[in-house]
Amino acid sequence: MAITIGAVSQTLAISQADHRPPGNALDAPALLRLWHIASLDAPTVAVTWSLAFARTVGVRLPGWVPILLALVTWAVYISDRLLDARSAMRRGRMNRLRQRHLFHWKHRSVFALLDLGAGCVGVWIILSFMPAGARERNSLLALVGAVYFSCVHTHRRFHPFFRKEIAVALLFTVGCALPTFGRAAETSGSFVATIAFFVTIAWLNCHAIEFWESGQTMANPQVFSASWMIAVTGFIAAAVLHSTHFGEADLMATGAASALLLAFLDRMRGRMTPLALRVTADLVLLTPLMLAF
Repeated sequence: MAITIGAVSQTLAISQADHRPPGNALDAPALLRLWHIASLDAPTVAVTWSLAFARTVGVRLPGWVPILLALVTWAVYISDRLLDARSAMRRGRMNRLRQRHLFHWKHRSVFALLDLGAGCVGVWIILSFMPAGARERNSLLALVGAVYFSCVHTHRRFHPFFRKEIAVALLFTVGCALPTFGRAAETSGSFVATIAFFVTIAWLNCHAIEFWESGQTMANPQVFSASWMIAVTGFIAAAVLHSTHFGEADLMATGAASALLLAFLDRMRGRMTPLALRVTADLVLLTPLMLAF
């Protein structure tokens, strides 16, 4: 694909604008910026959530499970950002690109090899370690994910009542919870409710980022109010479950903390660079790590 000099100049300008602090705005540390623009944030969150779900019901996941989950998540996000960058450049919509897209496109040869390598190692792990029953369950999720991915990158419209953020939240959370479902002796209604609650956390994260990166300068009461509503619901549910389902209550409380932090970020967004805001929005999803301590 031919890319004009003007297009390259535009993308470089966008990259600098995405990173430059407006005035005295807070910026993210270099290591966290790299964590995000190299697409390492999503695999980190996926592994954290997967281990937290397993801990909640007393399941010990084999070592290859989090490795496979990290590799698959990383491969999907690399592919998504490379395809987004190529599509935006072809359609002359460079203003839709963010630094993460531009970083992937600038180093597309390296990321393409990493993407291929992660996919190959993932297939080897599946064929070598994953039981046949688990392959059947995961193949259905993979099929749904492939259909979604195809719809996004062929620019097909979603049904008005089924937005992109909802699809991402469902696929991501179910993918994190599936290893536990396949190994738990039994799953209670409270555990299912906890997973459903984390779907709302994933949706809130996607919804907030979508609005923050839309370029709108007006405040969005929906993000703040939704964050508070989800946080309050999570803390109440945690209090109710605490005496009977201690693990689910703990996990629900960490999810509520994530929602509360997203509400705080929505109020702080005018004091942060766009990149710092995006990095922190993913960082606050790691609250289940508190359970390890």
